[in-house]
Amino acid sequence: MTHPRPIHPDFQSLLDFKEQNLIALFNDLRAYILALYPDSNELIYHTHALTAVFSISDKLSDAFCMIPIYTNHLNLGFNKGTLLKDPHGLLTGTGNLIRHIDVKKTSDYRNPQVTELIKAAIDFAIQDMDKPTKSIGKTISKIKGK
Repeated sequence: MTHPRPIHPDFQSLLDFKEQNLIALFNDLRAYILALYPDSNELIYHTHALTAVFSISDKLSDAFCMIPIYTNHLNLGFNKGTLLKDPHGLLTGTGNLIRHIDVKKTSDYRNPQVTELIKAAIDFAIQDMDKPTKSIGKTISKIKGK
């Protein structure tokens, strides 16, 4: 599979330790998100999960979605999921702001309802942003020690 942009080496070195099926799902979901919003910045983290966060700026506060990869699964998370309209009842979670979709196979996100939700999250992030950004289409590593 060709990627719209290369995966950052800091992220790739940690991703390589994951199960092959999780790597394949991550790569496809990442490509799907970047195809929907090619100008997004990708902020990468390694905390309780290896996470790629997609933002309209270089700030986490302007993020619209994320892909956290855990030991045995991954999610499509929405940073301001409680503020999004979810007419199809796709989002789960109990946090104050974040909601997610469990991802086990490509059909969990490659469908019109999820595309609509991602686009709504992008629109919400753009409207909610404090000030315009100069960072466009970059990958920014927040992984400590790399």
